[in-house]
Amino acid sequence: MSETRDPRPRRRRPFRMAVGLLVLIAVIGYFAVQRYSNGGMGAPYCTATATGAGSAGQDTVQSYEMSPEQAANAATIAAVGIAKGLPDRAVTIALATAMQESALRNLDHGDRDSLGLFQQRPSQGWGTPEQIMDPVYSAGIFYDRLVEIKGYTRLPLTVAAQKVQLSGFPQAYAKHETDATVVTAAFGENGTRATLACSGPAPSAPGDPAKVKAALERAFGKAALHEVRDGAPGGRSAPGRIREAEVSVRLKPDGGPAEARLGRAMAHWAVAQGRELGIARVSYGTSAWIAGKDGDAWKSKGGSGAKDGDGDPHNSGPGEVRIFVAR
Repeated sequence: MSETRDPRPRRRRPFRMAVGLLVLIAVIGYFAVQRYSNGGMGAPYCTATATGAGSAGQDTVQSYEMSPEQAANAATIAAVGIAKGLPDRAVTIALATAMQESALRNLDHGDRDSLGLFQQRPSQGWGTPEQIMDPVYSAGIFYDRLVEIKGYTRLPLTVAAQKVQLSGFPQAYAKHETDATVVTAAFGENGTRATLACSGPAPSAPGDPAKVKAALERAFGKAALHEVRDGAPGGRSAPGRIREAEVSVRLKPDGGPAEARLGRAMAHWAVAQGRELGIARVSYGTSAWIAGKDGDAWKSKGGSGAKDGDGDPHNSGPGEVRIFVAR
């Protein structure tokens, strides 16, 4: 006579699955609370969001999430390309390359003597280790070599990137093209339907307007800063009641789409650099971003000259980027 199996072990499987599901939900809930609780005061992060970017449908919304470090490096890469007057396609190629080579981190190590955002090698003529570890320099020399490639804007991204990088895995760049296109849209010509916003609390320590101005000049070039006012007193930021100083960049009058693109790039660059430079809020045109407020998103203020909750002018004119630094 055969031995009868105890059916109880079978009944435990649904129980174990239920327990596992509850644990998973708890973990997801924990990280959600960390991120969204206390008005966005959890772990800082940045998100590029674009509608209809690249080959996506006109109403398709895409997003790409980054750490503040990654966002700051992406902003620098975009800024250098835009300051050189290069098209969005060049910025997308550069961003996709850096996403693959370093995950947008300024690495001090790599294969053999590779370094930095693009894993460039001093032994291959890319510059000294100190130069390559400077994101502005490394982005600049990448673009310099990219534009030497005839018809690079019409080439598949993998081909254009490979001609610059000479990578052992050229097809790896392709998987980053969509994300790089979304990030590019936040800075480039599609910027009116795309934004970069960063979460986190308002700055708890003062920033330095002179450092903000110097960083702007390094990323975009002195010629791009047509007229700058720095150190002018602002008001008080609504979230933390922190006193502010203002760095205001007035764009060239009648600069057309290129100057508008530059203004959007500067505004989003300031958001990405906010944590490092103590930036409390940014205003461009009729939209504004405030650290630790409004779900960390850009918000329309209803027209130039609108005021925030403290009664301070919060919007800039169409030809001005206003950066408010905690003090």
